Amino acid sequence: MEKAITRFAPSPTGYIHIGNVRSAIYPYLTAKQTGGKMILRIEDTDQARYVEGATELIEDTLKWLGLDWDEGPEVGGEHGPYFQTERRDIYIAWAKKLIAAGRAYADPTTPEQIDAYRRECNEKKVPFLYRNFRPENTPEWEPGMPLRFKAEPKEYSWHDEVMGDMHTGPEVLDDIILIKKDGLPTYNFAHIVDDAEMGVTHIMRGVEYLSSMPNYLAIYEALGINHPKFVSLPHILAPQGNKKLGKRDGAKSVVEYRDDGVLPEAMLNYLACLGWNDGTEQEIYTKDELIERFSIDKIQNSGARYDEVKLLWLNGQWIRRIADEQGIDALYTRTADFWPETDATDDYKKRVLAIIYDRLKTLSDLKTMTTYFFAEPEIDTSMILENKFLKKIPADELKGLLEQTIAKLSDTDWNADALQDALNELLAATGKKPAELFSLIRLGVSFAPFSPALNLTLEVLGKEISIKRLENVVAAL
Repeated sequence: MEKAITRFAPSPTGYIHIGNVRSAIYPYLTAKQTGGKMILRIEDTDQARYVEGATELIEDTLKWLGLDWDEGPEVGGEHGPYFQTERRDIYIAWAKKLIAAGRAYADPTTPEQIDAYRRECNEKKVPFLYRNFRPENTPEWEPGMPLRFKAEPKEYSWHDEVMGDMHTGPEVLDDIILIKKDGLPTYNFAHIVDDAEMGVTHIMRGVEYLSSMPNYLAIYEALGINHPKFVSLPHILAPQGNKKLGKRDGAKSVVEYRDDGVLPEAMLNYLACLGWNDGTEQEIYTKDELIERFSIDKIQNSGARYDEVKLLWLNGQWIRRIADEQGIDALYTRTADFWPETDATDDYKKRVLAIIYDRLKTLSDLKTMTTYFFAEPEIDTSMILENKFLKKIPADELKGLLEQTIAKLSDTDWNADALQDALNELLAATGKKPAELFSLIRLGVSFAPFSPALNLTLEVLGKEISIKRLENVVAAL
């Protein structure tokens, strides 16, 4: 495959939605796989929607995901500048080519006149096309007035790498605005100029742009540009599968997922496979595997349902994978912002992490799942008396079982193996089922709905704390 030059060209209008990020992942994978490069371009011509700090948020998100760009802000390159507001002179030069060719004209029509034309079409129940109201004897164009493309309606056919062969009639072509009154270009014009100037070979963007393709093709043709390959990405759908995913469907920004303890490996893995499959049953991919396996022809041409449950499952798998393959220290470096408030040592927290990590779905689970390792739990005897395994056992008998446990553990070496042996001997001595005895002891030391293996929990808590907690429960009962 030829070396692909791709681009991710977001608008700095707020946080990066997960759908936007997928439009960065596929260009990245395509560029890396072919030995090409990905360009980051900031399309900031819509100043009315510009959000301060949004560019930095975009860059931060891409860095977190490991999607390093080869040209663009902070990196530089031969095709800068990479902010569209800094490329005005380039757009003006290309616009003048269209004016000279008789394919663009100054538009003196007021917004009020355009609204009147639109109302007229609505009353006649016909589509509004500005070319049907094209003014005659237009003035010479100069910055400060809108510049429109002069359409020459015709049929267009083109190939989309995902959607296949496409065709449209002349009725959709119109005189679209190229340069706005503020002197900045519209997306419709700017992206065509930028992609041509930057040598982009593949345009990868959402299917919502398909309806505008005839106008884009007309501009390519008028400028004498050979257009890149088009790769239209179907929508990410709401969980119900009935519409495009939006904020109202619970979709969060990538930064929110990061702050909730989702790992970048899991997010990259999930989004890359949301609408793409290499034909195997594999579900967990490293970035290198995605680069090796990705291919445009395996992108599905229908929408993919967003499933946060699947994302969190993948995240749990990645938490375990990092711990198992790279070690607890490697996972621990990711957890700094997710522990309960504590002055515990790093060594102690690593010991807690070592026995709890395989139960985590996100790193933020640490705050709720490990509290009892760092602070005395509030005694709630109802959790014992109403437990499904213990509620048929009289309180006096429960108290006796705990006293027997305290006596046994007091004479036990405090390591996982010796503790497990002691617990097994207690089962034999008391005649209780593991679900009964172990639930009682687990609740006695943690008052948590679940915990790691009991012998490991006791080992990490320590002998003095474990026995003291059990004694407090005996007193409460």
